[in-house]
Amino acid sequence: AMDLLWRLMNTDALASLPLAWALLGLFALAMAAATLLPLGSEAAVLALAHAHGGGLSGTTWLIWLAATLGNTTGGLVTYGMGRAAHRVADDWRGESASTGSGSAPTAARNTQLALRWVQTHGAWALLLSWLPVLGDALCAAAGWLRLPAGASALAIAVGKGARYAVLLWVLG
Repeated sequence: AMDLLWRLMNTDALASLPLAWALLGLFALAMAAATLLPLGSEAAVLALAHAHGGGLSGTTWLIWLAATLGNTTGGLVTYGMGRAAHRVADDWRGESASTGSGSAPTAARNTQLALRWVQTHGAWALLLSWLPVLGDALCAAAGWLRLPAGASALAIAVGKGARYAVLLWVLG
């Protein structure tokens, strides 16, 4: 298990895997990177593109697809966490109101900014879900505000897919 974890985080090791395994590893890394874990997937995308193709080959499109699907899945996990947290907070508020104890937790600055953006722009704000730090907060805010899952998933996928497409086109 530790060897697999090392291969996922080490771009040279990931690029040395057979393509099918490398794509699966990229999916997992991109998914983890889109949650609250402090990981990045861009270096792995570029390493795989250089090791298994480059240009606009069919392999490059598979790399784009694996990264986009993994990162979108991770964004949806964060969306689900926001939605679940709202449900828990609603339950907590109900209990505190009945007992007269407790106070609402204060949100971090990024969370407040993300909530304002999502309240103002709706699911369209999730086109920016690829941004470091703020992107995670946008996905969580969308879940917290209970935006429609379909529109949220589409906006997350378009934003994250566009980021990888530009990355592969410019640097790949």
